[in-house]
Amino acid sequence: MIFKGHKLTIGVDLGKAMKQTFEKIPRSLMALERGTHSPWSSRLLRELGHEVLVAHAQKVNLISKSTRKDDRHDARTLARLARIDPELLGPVRHRSAKAQIHLTVIRARAELVSARTALVDAARGLVKSYGERLPKCGPHKYFSVENSEGQKERKKRSIQERKRSQQPSSTAEIR
Repeated sequence: MIFKGHKLTIGVDLGKAMKQTFEKIPRSLMALERGTHSPWSSRLLRELGHEVLVAHAQKVNLISKSTRKDDRHDARTLARLARIDPELLGPVRHRSAKAQIHLTVIRARAELVSARTALVDAARGLVKSYGERLPKCGPHKYFSVENSEGQKERKKRSIQERKRSQQPSSTAEIR
């Protein structure tokens, strides 16, 4: 069976819409192409009781070498291959949701480090165009992330130091 559902638009809760649609269908064998949405959509379909195969489309010659590039044609091909021999799909096993979250955090951090490096390099380049150089130091000198407690404590110490420096040190200074 090839599912011909409604096209979803931006702003629609895709997970909710899929759940409402696919929970009505009796348990079925579903074949999906690997892609951005396949990890969470395959988990959702499994939770609803469906058997899900995620195909590595580049390993399926009937799709990758086809001159007829059409989503409906590809869907029919996936459905036929899933019924005949699922191994022909070059099935992909996605990471667990927990592992995917950990990987997302690692990738986000890598992007932030890359952006930070680009900003430091840009700052150095801008200063260099005036014949100056920024002192060598770690990026923590340029970008500092502290929790609010750390900032409060530092501000409190700074105020105390100012008060101490403004206080007279001897009785002679008072007169």
